[in-house]
Amino acid sequence: MHVVATAGHVDHGKSTLVAALTGQDPDRLAEEKRRGLTIELGYCWTSLPEVGEVAFVDVPGHERFVTTMLAGVGPVPVTMLVVAADDPWMPQAAEHLAALDALEVAHGVLVVTRADLADPARALGRARAEVDATSLRGIPDVVVSGRTGAGLDGLRSTLASVLAAVPAPDPTADVRLWVDRRFHVRGAGTVVTGTLPAGTIRVGDVLACGDAEVRVRGLESLGTPRPAVSGVARVALDLGGRAPESIGRGSVLVTPRAFKATAVVDVRLTGPDRLPAHPVLHVGSAHLGTRAHLLAPGVARLRLERPLPLRYADRAVLRDPGSRRAWGVRVLDPVPPRRRRDIASHDGTPEAELRLRGVVRRSLLTRAGLPIEPLPPGTVVVGDWLVAPGLARELRSRLSSLVVDGPVASGAAAHALGLPDPAVVDALVLAPLRLEEGRIVGPDGLPPALVAAAETLCAGLSGFAAPEAGRLDELGLDPAALAVLHKAGRLLRVDERVVLLPGADERALTVLAELAQPFTTSEARQALGTSRRVALPLLAHLDRTGRTVRLSDDRRRLR
Repeated sequence: MHVVATAGHVDHGKSTLVAALTGQDPDRLAEEKRRGLTIELGYCWTSLPEVGEVAFVDVPGHERFVTTMLAGVGPVPVTMLVVAADDPWMPQAAEHLAALDALEVAHGVLVVTRADLADPARALGRARAEVDATSLRGIPDVVVSGRTGAGLDGLRSTLASVLAAVPAPDPTADVRLWVDRRFHVRGAGTVVTGTLPAGTIRVGDVLACGDAEVRVRGLESLGTPRPAVSGVARVALDLGGRAPESIGRGSVLVTPRAFKATAVVDVRLTGPDRLPAHPVLHVGSAHLGTRAHLLAPGVARLRLERPLPLRYADRAVLRDPGSRRAWGVRVLDPVPPRRRRDIASHDGTPEAELRLRGVVRRSLLTRAGLPIEPLPPGTVVVGDWLVAPGLARELRSRLSSLVVDGPVASGAAAHALGLPDPAVVDALVLAPLRLEEGRIVGPDGLPPALVAAAETLCAGLSGFAAPEAGRLDELGLDPAALAVLHKAGRLLRVDERVVLLPGADERALTVLAELAQPFTTSEARQALGTSRRVALPLLAHLDRTGRTVRLSDDRRRLR
């Protein structure tokens, strides 16, 4: 299927032309028929040779309904720009063309209508000059009369050729359907319609809308029930009787967990130099207020009044309702970090994306549609985390500096380096550093300064004597350093601030074996020739390591 949206000034014959092509009247409201004016989006369809089914989205041309017009053309890749032979180039034709240019629509047909009322040459010449200054430059043009039917066969042929050249969208892509109409059908429930640009929707699928999920209970396209429809297509979804009231025009239904909704987005702009502080963003069928701040010439950060599931390279329109000026928007980063970066030179490559982010989850980049493949050489991959090559080199250098004063736990290193997960730290460890039981150890196992302090301490010890806390402080041996020395076998640490010479526990067992079993704490202390400050934690250490057994009367025996 193909979908075509009309564009052009009010009363230039858009609806008449669509009716002549399809045999259906796109104006469905009584008010539209009474006033002869399109107010809401209209939908008709037909079949063209060689391309098959073609749906038309007929948009209003009056200036008061520009928002509705943008909701109609936003998701549609092909346009039919209509101008009247008996009118000059009109403001709404210019505004519609500016919107199409902002959306970078490149496929379409320029149609001069009402050729039975005036010579079309002048209108065609002016329209051709205007169109060729936009993204639609070079599109074919056709002169017709919707009333007499003259030129309609040529239009059908031209339109078929244009549609045949439009690249086919990916039927396996994630679904993102911008809702442009909601209504209730007796016996079914809530029905929503929209233009599906890519992907496939099937009966029974579950789609997400914000935090809510809905099931597709029925599916129609071009008035026919279907089990599945792939984009590009006009679709109507039966969501049953319990669809959230919040779903309406401007809502978006997506594949669950495939998109990241965002309220802050960095974009590249085309259009007038001066950007208002509060322009309106039109994307898909949605329109919402924003706060805009220029980051660099042609690059802005937009803060949206509600989150939207935007992706990298999405096209949209920023519009100043007061002046009616419009800016083209191309999404550069739908999930920017809080701190601002130099994004002006972003070229859309994986290298640039990783360089700008440093450390990022692969799943986040995928949900935001950001480019990640192929990964640049030197990228550190650990689970879902990616670390940019340049940052990885910097972090390894900083990690080496961290362990100069002793081994560092992975969690502590992650905190010091500002990394989100200790697993990322572990993945950065390269020789001569090594990972031992959750700690990063330096090239020689222990820093020279720590080894020297241990040697000085041990030189002053003998038997079962333990240094005083003040002596430990003099040598700069805090509890963490003592734990490192104990693990390395340089000291025996029996309590947080009680250390003995290495092997003191084995020597203590030899002494205690000569006592009558069981023995008291006092008997052990006297045999070891030490103080109660040392004897108690030493005996507790022997209990913990299973070499002595403490009895119910507080005596002990060797195991």
